[in-house]
Parts: sequence; C-alpha cells; structure tokens
Amino acid sequence: MSTRTPLGSVEVVLADLDGVIYRGPGAIEYAVESINAIPTSVSVGYITNNASRTDTTVAGHLTELGLTVAPRDVVTSPQAAVTLLSGLVPVGSTVLVVGGDGLTTEVERAGFVVTRSALDSPAAVIQGFDPTVGWVHLAEAAFALNGGGESVHWVATNTDWTIPQARGIAPGNGTLVSAVHTAVGRLPIVAGKPEVAIFEEAFARFGSRAALMIGDRLDTDILGANRSGIPSALVLTGIDQAKQVLAAAPDERPTYILEDLRELHLPYPETVSEEFAGGVDTIVGSARVRRTGQVLTVESGSGVDLLRAGAASIWNSGMAIYALDVPAELYS
Repeated sequence: MSTRTPLGSVEVVLADLDGVIYRGPGAIEYAVESINAIPTSVSVGYITNNASRTDTTVAGHLTELGLTVAPRDVVTSPQAAVTLLSGLVPVGSTVLVVGGDGLTTEVERAGFVVTRSALDSPAAVIQGFDPTVGWVHLAEAAFALNGGGESVHWVATNTDWTIPQARGIAPGNGTLVSAVHTAVGRLPIVAGKPEVAIFEEAFARFGSRAALMIGDRLDTDILGANRSGIPSALVLTGIDQAKQVLAAAPDERPTYILEDLRELHLPYPETVSEEFAGGVDTIVGSARVRRTGQVLTVESGSGVDLLRAGAASIWNSGMAIYALDVPAELYS
C-alpha cells in the first residue's frame, strides 16, 4: 500500500486560482484549510492566467478567504508577459495595452509607457483579459498591428477560451485574442499557461523547480506543467471533469487526480496492472477496471479511485478513447 502523498519531495506548490481555490468571490470547499495544512517547509505560490487583477489585489482576496498570502506569492500572466516583452522591445518604449489594472500595473512597473491608442505608434501590443475590454480596444490593437506590420510585437497574457465566474462559464481572453487574430492574420507570443514562460517566472520567483502544479484544466494547468517538466494534480472542483480526464491527450494527462484538495495530504494509491489471457485489469485502491480487447468493464469500486483506474486503463491501452467501449459508470 502506498504511503506517498502528492506533496512528497515537493519544495514548491503552484496552485491555480479559479476552480481550485475559489469560484467567483467564494472559496471552494476544503481548499483553504488544505492549503493552510501544507508544511511550512514547502513554498506555496499562486499562478494565474487571469490578467484582470494585480498581484496585490489577488493576495488581498486570498487573505480574506483565510490564506496567508503576500503579493510576491502571486505569479500572474501579466508578469510573465512583461518579462517576454522586455526581451522584445527596449525599456521605455511605448506599448499599447489591451486590458485592465492587472496588466497596466505590470507594464508600467517594468518601465514601459502605456498607451491606449494606435496613433501613438506603439512598439508593441500587449493584451490581457479584463471585463471592460470591448470592440474599441480590440480595434486599436488591430490598427497598431496592421499599421506597423511585423515590426510591432504582439504579446498575449494567455489564450484561455473560457473563464469560470460565479454565475457559470464565460468567454476568456482567448476569444478576445482570436478576434484580433482574425483582423490581423497573425498570432501573438503567449506568456500564460500552458506556455512555459509563466512557469519559468514561478521557478525564478521561488528558487526551485521541484514544484507541483495544482489545476482544474487539462489544456492549461496540466499541459503547462507537463511542458515544464513538473508533476501535476488535477482537482475536480473546476472546469474539467471525468469525461475530459478519460479522453485526455497524452500531453494533458495529470500525475494525480484529486476529488478535492484534502487529498493532497492523503496517501495516493498505486496503479497496479494484472494481465490475463485476452486482457488486463487495472487496479487503484478498491477499484478494478477490466479491459478485454476494446471493451472496458467495471469490476469493482466507485468514486475517484474508479476514475483513476478507468483513466489508467484507457491511457495505458495505446488506443484512442473513441476506439474503446467505455461504460458510463466511469464518467457519470
């Protein structure tokens, strides 16, 4: 029986925010107490693609929820984007900003001059999510990029298609970037997850690459962790759920699957495979999933262990999920 927890051998925990720590303004159940229970020898950082708020604002929100967080503990996609920008244009250059305070604060902090108008001949456009962004702002970005050609650099904080809100799922920065892309015919350099720039920002901030990424999205949090060479934990309190886990592409598969953040501190069960003539059983805890040819059947188990066993059975089959007969018990 395994005694290893997801926190074993970890020096830094990097936690996503939306869907992991909170949903809207309120904390997700068990999240705050589970983060607070992480040993003091482990640094905890908060890594977010949401560019609408400053690190100070995010730290204040997390503190209100019951966590102990300083602004330097928050790694934002605007910070990573400005690091990329600094390698493209000289400090002091005029930069057209599409976004809110979370982005303009970082651009100004790095020594650039902020403009909102393409008429100021900006050297670059930097784009991030803010609820106030509208057609006028997207049009200015297009005017700058089309008017200056390839010499005007374009950096996006992130390209998440959606963003969780208290009322549900809303369009994210990816939809706004796509609108500009349609108008200008080229793509930006992207800083946020799943790109490695934001992870490198975090590694430098905390002085270690021995990190665990906790996220709720396979296509950003988990893919980014895999690209950055660190283990990851998908927590089922946000965007991606059982169906997405089972169908995950190889580069979007997490190291750990957690029902909620309490399981950070619990022994993570080993995955055991038992071959037999014509197939293989995959066992995780009390759950057993049998694959005979292309047919999966649930032999025993329920809950997150059953999902873990089902995912391992599918992932280790070497076949795409659409080639398999998957019982509804695994994803319902």
